[in-house]
Amino acid sequence: MAVPVIQAALVGAYVLRQRIRGNRRFPLVLMMEPLFRCNLACAGCGKIDYPDPILRRRLSVEEALGAVDECGAPVVSIAGGEPLLHPEIHTIAAGIVARRKFVYLCTNALLMEKRLDRFTPSPFFTWSVHLDGGREEHDKAVCQPGVYDRAVAAIRAAKARGFRVNINCTLFDGAEPEKVAAFFDEAMAAGIDAVTVSPGYAYERAPDQEHFLNRRKTKELFRDVFARGRGKKWRFSQSSLFLDFLAGNRTYRCSPWGNPTRNVFGWQRPCYLLGEGYAPTFKALMEETDWDAYGTGNYEKCADCMVHSGYEPTAVEDTLRNPLSALAVSLRGPRTDGPMAPEIPLDRQRPAEEVFSRHVADTLRRIEAERTAAE
Repeated sequence: MAVPVIQAALVGAYVLRQRIRGNRRFPLVLMMEPLFRCNLACAGCGKIDYPDPILRRRLSVEEALGAVDECGAPVVSIAGGEPLLHPEIHTIAAGIVARRKFVYLCTNALLMEKRLDRFTPSPFFTWSVHLDGGREEHDKAVCQPGVYDRAVAAIRAAKARGFRVNINCTLFDGAEPEKVAAFFDEAMAAGIDAVTVSPGYAYERAPDQEHFLNRRKTKELFRDVFARGRGKKWRFSQSSLFLDFLAGNRTYRCSPWGNPTRNVFGWQRPCYLLGEGYAPTFKALMEETDWDAYGTGNYEKCADCMVHSGYEPTAVEDTLRNPLSALAVSLRGPRTDGPMAPEIPLDRQRPAEEVFSRHVADTLRRIEAERTAAE
């Protein structure tokens, strides 16, 4: 199975408890960014463009595990930056596993093979290796030759030691469906446990702004890719209804609270992809964020987003409401022809605001004040 039975059971029980309690908004996956430093500088990344004082900061073990306890989500995705640059990331991961939470450690894999001895195979732990296609496509995406081969070598080493390994694949404008399909074929043949696939999101400070997909192109691309996968039993770590949404067959609004983010700034508003403010606690994030101010149709920055971190929670909710529909899509695959579902109108969305620089300046002032106080 793409998702381990124990994970499906425990996460399903968690969601059921939330529904019984009448909770409208609750977290499914904690997106943890323990640091922003990275050993790559990908053109499509908006996570590493910070001044050095911020890049030198990282969450302590206590802060990281405290966020896990505070949030309560059953799954923790450790992202970055590059998490393996954190000297205590193995301790953080072990602490999350000890809490019977499912850990997905996202990595570009450049340090993965060297660090394998620090981790222990477990049904609660999965390596999530960033690969955006075959050798040519991936090395171009990460702006450095040889990264694909090193990642593949690390994946083989991890599988040989009994680890679960997923691929995290982001598709950009210009992706060729036949090459994407061939890459998925190769991943399945190599024994990869599952693929997490998503369209690229237009980070406002990413160096390359020309190759992000709009919603129409996203749907057309995924239809072309999925049409080539019929009968091949590709394994995805996502719900069938989210994949159906990517193919343009469902009209969903995002649920940004489903994947809350904790990083060195605090609890990020409103979501993993969009930093428009920070809350001091998870409770404050959930209760004080104006959720209706964000999302496609509400905010210009969200217009083209169809990323899993916002829409997978919506698809999970829809799966619970319509289990037979989800089963049907799971068995036959997403529909790849015919009319698409209606799109959310954009005529009432509020204009984008430039807030990133202010948050960075505020953090730099706080860092300087802490340094002065320490001296």
